[in-house]
Amino acid sequence: MAEVRVIPDSSAPSSPSPPVPGRPLLLLLAVTCGVTVANVYFPQAVSPLIADGLHVPSSSAALVVTCAQLGYAAGIFLLVPLGDRMRPRSLVTTLLLITCAGLLLAATATRLPVLAAAGALVGLTTVVPQILIPMAAGLSSPQRRGAVTGTLLSGLIGGILLARTFSGVLGQWLGWRAPYLAAAALALLLAPVMAVALPRTAPSTDQPYPKLLAAPVRLLRTEPLLRRSCQYQVLVFAAFSAAWTALALFVTGPRYHLGTPAVGVIALVGAAGMLATPIAGRRTDRDGPDAVSLVCLTGTVTAGVLLMAGNLGGPVGLVGLAAGMLLLDVAMQSGQVANQARIFALRPEARARLNTAYMTCAFLGGSAGSWLGVRAYSAFGWDGVCALVTVLAGLALLRHVLRDRPGRVSTANTAQRTSEPSGDTAPQTSPPSGGTDRGEVEAGRGR
Repeated sequence: MAEVRVIPDSSAPSSPSPPVPGRPLLLLLAVTCGVTVANVYFPQAVSPLIADGLHVPSSSAALVVTCAQLGYAAGIFLLVPLGDRMRPRSLVTTLLLITCAGLLLAATATRLPVLAAAGALVGLTTVVPQILIPMAAGLSSPQRRGAVTGTLLSGLIGGILLARTFSGVLGQWLGWRAPYLAAAALALLLAPVMAVALPRTAPSTDQPYPKLLAAPVRLLRTEPLLRRSCQYQVLVFAAFSAAWTALALFVTGPRYHLGTPAVGVIALVGAAGMLATPIAGRRTDRDGPDAVSLVCLTGTVTAGVLLMAGNLGGPVGLVGLAAGMLLLDVAMQSGQVANQARIFALRPEARARLNTAYMTCAFLGGSAGSWLGVRAYSAFGWDGVCALVTVLAGLALLRHVLRDRPGRVSTANTAQRTSEPSGDTAPQTSPPSGGTDRGEVEAGRGR
């Protein structure tokens, strides 16, 4: 059994103190988040190799990336709510075994439709990080929730970025199937580890599955802070996915004539973002999520402008690309720390369902961004991609500047929220963390 400590929770004096995951368990959870989320991202680096291997156009091979992200969005909507109803031990172990099967199917595919379908299946079941993150947040005190979320997200970032490096290099040496086989082996290894290491947490609700599926939609309707966080991440993650999907086409195209390992090298530079999310978590706990969101959204806009340096070509262009992608990665992932700290403070008994609503919206935005990125690159070249990133990030920044202030949440939303029963078995005892916009939360709750 992994180490679990118990500390007092000052926000809920009348209820039992939640167990807090110790550092060894947190590190294991962070590694698991990174290894599993990599399944959605490593196809971005090998899509040109897939195109050559299956004899299809590069734009068609990029469909594998889009299908994986759509599958991930579907998995978040269909499977992550079960994190509130099932024990994470059994749920995570089962998902890892199914993911392994999907990766093996992808590795043996001989036609693009089969590969795209296998990628969608892998995306559907590789939602383990979105179960582990709210679970860890629920085991933490409000004062440490941002820091714990940031730690797991640092592992997530490492998986996203290093996956491109790993798959690009391995694919160049052994072919595009090799990354799928390696990922299958890692999933098979993690399944028994998670079956032993995860704490025996109890479900927070006994709602039937149809009601669990309906809950994220209801939460989106009744929680203003959840809606706002989703709007930020839809736009920013769309910009992020557009840039990374088009980057592989750009650096392997006529401007640079580089191989897929070049995408991995750029991603490796971006791995420095792993150091940023724990810092963003501590800043969120201290200053509140809105202050962190402002910095991150401004950084995303700046990244879109900086990426235009890629058109210079040569070493200068590559440096510009690496700097722009690093800033984009840091801004997107640090912004997610703020967004998730904001939503996890809303309803302690429904964190998996809150995360379902948030991450479903985020990955629908990411899927749309991948599609738009390829279209922008095909029609307007790299400048079109940079313009797309800047416009999407600019819309998110504008939404943040024009956000509702405390006390301005509509009375209609307040009345609707207070009149609807939650249907959950756990009482809502934990108030927002110190870093959450207290006035807006209170207004949203109608207190």
